[in-house]
Amino acid sequence: MVAKLFQRLNQIWRIIATGFCFAVFGVGGVVLTLLVLPLQRVLEPCKHKQKQKARITVHYSFKFFVALMHYMGVIHFSVEDKQRFSQLKGQLVLANHPSLIDVVVLISVIKHADCVVKAHLFKNPFMRGVIKGTGYISNEDPQELLNECEASLAAGNNLIIFPEGTRTTPGVPLKFKRGAANIAARCKAPITSVMINMKPSTLTKDTPWYRVAPTKAHFTMRFAKHAFTGDKFYNNEQPAMQARQLTRDLQHYFSEELRHL
Repeated sequence: MVAKLFQRLNQIWRIIATGFCFAVFGVGGVVLTLLVLPLQRVLEPCKHKQKQKARITVHYSFKFFVALMHYMGVIHFSVEDKQRFSQLKGQLVLANHPSLIDVVVLISVIKHADCVVKAHLFKNPFMRGVIKGTGYISNEDPQELLNECEASLAAGNNLIIFPEGTRTTPGVPLKFKRGAANIAARCKAPITSVMINMKPSTLTKDTPWYRVAPTKAHFTMRFAKHAFTGDKFYNNEQPAMQARQLTRDLQHYFSEELRHL
């Protein structure tokens, strides 16, 4: 009886703490948009350096947000081999996508991170200023998307992509879209695979933030145990054929890796 009462009180606390953390996230986005990033643009006339500084600012802001959630007891975070994450350069970082905060955690450990952002987020009042300031890539125009991804990787940025295109539905097998494979084949980029797990599931697709799990969730993130080699796909075949086969192989590869989490 006492254990059940304690569990219920803990759940109520995590609902309150989750709401507080996301409120901080929203306010932080507004502060970055209206104050911090405009000030950086005034002090730094070079547009390239403006984006670099904006991305570093977002990196440390997300690091703070993850620490806030962790120490308030909302979610326990465990990231293996953080030093290796910090040393990545010019990598196409592919990850599965079980929760709302996956990209936040990835950017919090990858300092020079770029990512592909859904076009509708450019209209989000809390995020659009940050997204534009960092120069993150919109998925609105497929051809322009490929050009920008190629330029970003060539500049040494680490490009974060979720091959599923959206969050995983709990209990449903992975289903990859061809976007990540198209980028990999076009850019001939080295692939770094990242495996993410959230147990019990929370902040999942179609689940409101306040519907927290009965017990505190544990978020774990690590590099894949076995490297994915995409070199065999970078040949003279038609890009559509390359992307189709690469998508199937990536989906199988991630499904196998996630079985061992």
